[in-house]
Amino acid sequence: MPIRTAAAQWQGNLTEGAGTIKTGKGGLQGAYSFKSRFEEGAGTNPEELIGAAHAGCYSMALAKALSDAGHVPTSVDTEARVHLDKTDAGMTVTRIELVTGVVAAGLDADEFSKIAEAAKENCPISRLLSPGAQISLDARLNS
Repeated sequence: MPIRTAAAQWQGNLTEGAGTIKTGKGGLQGAYSFKSRFEEGAGTNPEELIGAAHAGCYSMALAKALSDAGHVPTSVDTEARVHLDKTDAGMTVTRIELVTGVVAAGLDADEFSKIAEAAKENCPISRLLSPGAQISLDARLNS
């Protein structure tokens, strides 16, 4: 498997400095700062990128699991809500809420729920993050 890369460049101190974050293939690039991370300033932040990675990984894992069960999805739409909280250990990603909506034919709610939960457990990014962050799933089967 290929090794994936990303890079960050920062200038200045924490509260007044700024930088850029980019992926190795150039698909994503954005500015980030103290305000974009800890306030509501423009730009991105590491937690949004973690959320994007998790949402993308989970969507692919769920599409595979549904397809393997004979239910190729028409669409899988996932949002990851990443919670950054101050703890005794410092700023910590404490929880991630995955909210996903799926359009797929031929399965009932119980089967879908089991497949969606198994996909969460098998998603490589979920496995990476779950020792430190609580990961919840709100999966909905849409018509």
